[in-house]
Amino acid sequence: MAGFWGVFLGGLLAFAGSGLALGAALGLTGLLILHFVANGATFVAVDAVWNVLNSFTLSAIPLFIILGEIMLRSGVSARIYSALSPVFMRVPGGLLHTNVAVCTLFGAVSGSSLSTAAAVGSVAYPEMTRRGYDRRTVVGSLAGGGTLGLLIPPSLSLLIFGALTETSIGQLFLAGLVPGLLFAAMFMVYIYLRCRITPTLAPAEAARPPGREILRGVLGLWPFLLLILSIMGSITLGFATPTEAAGIGVIATIIIGRLWGTLTLRALAEAVYSAIRLYGAIAFVVIGATILAQAVSLLGVPQAILETVRASDLGPLAVLAVVVLVYLVLGCFFDGLSLMIMTLPIVFPLLTGLGYDAIWLGVIITILIEIGQVTPPVGLNLSVLVSVTKNAVSLGEAAKATVPYWLILLAGVAILTALPALALFLPGALM
Repeated sequence: MAGFWGVFLGGLLAFAGSGLALGAALGLTGLLILHFVANGATFVAVDAVWNVLNSFTLSAIPLFIILGEIMLRSGVSARIYSALSPVFMRVPGGLLHTNVAVCTLFGAVSGSSLSTAAAVGSVAYPEMTRRGYDRRTVVGSLAGGGTLGLLIPPSLSLLIFGALTETSIGQLFLAGLVPGLLFAAMFMVYIYLRCRITPTLAPAEAARPPGREILRGVLGLWPFLLLILSIMGSITLGFATPTEAAGIGVIATIIIGRLWGTLTLRALAEAVYSAIRLYGAIAFVVIGATILAQAVSLLGVPQAILETVRASDLGPLAVLAVVVLVYLVLGCFFDGLSLMIMTLPIVFPLLTGLGYDAIWLGVIITILIEIGQVTPPVGLNLSVLVSVTKNAVSLGEAAKATVPYWLILLAGVAILTALPALALFLPGALM
């Protein structure tokens, strides 16, 4: 085992430190382990990579990425924002609540935290700064709300987790729904209290439109709501697999984007091109992580770690706390999906071996990844929103404004640990 850890840590440090892409660093480290520690068993890496990339379940990932990219370029996010803005005009915080609400809705089809933050931020930031909202507070609400795109189903994080751990993706999607809505509510409560204490953060809006007009605007969102129901309903009721639902969703999104939004052939081509590039980056990391996972599994490392933990008298809660701390630290340096793919080979068997539910664990790891999305210096949500503001808000200012949402997400991990039924109730009841 000492030889394994020497090659593992030495390989990762050497390859990652040389500037290689993460996927290459993981894959080369795995090949070194298979060759030198597992007696030349490099042939197993070929079969493992083929099985993963040939997985029907994993093929849903590029489809959901394309779906999110089409939504981003079709102008649908602007229509959703305009429809929901009047709802919160008289509530302290005003359009800050709208940011969270629209991020929640947009996350229900995009599956991506970055797409959600970019789509809503590009619409909300110019409008809100024009009305006199505090720039940093706006960016904080968008960064926090954008993280919901990873938890509200369909979620790329939960999809990859299910594919790599052979866990039911339908149950994972349902498990993420209640925690996602809970976080949205907690974000709104924070915004309400903060703006009651400091009213200058959100200027008083003009008189709210009549209730009939507000209702008409909300009901006008029916094409978008129908899209959400068609995707999640078909998965929940067993009419379609996640991959089939994603395919249907892409076709429906193209139709809605053209008839209800401003989608053009050029925008569609740009969406597909951007999705291919993003999926290529994700797939490269998946290939590297698969090779490393195969090496780790072949040598029985997870089982050895589990036995060591059991012999150390550390309870399940203490082990979970250590895992959370590791994710918080690594989240400063790796993007979320790469971090999850890299750590699952050890973390998943370790925690499920201690009795934690696999569905619940998928939600917890996704939340920890969300925290990484708003943790500098990598913090991709922060970087995207800084670019949306054209550097009017610095990365440091954005990070500081996002700290309350960071703490809420961390508190959510504690809440779900104490009340796992919040995540497990829906999967148990409907599937």
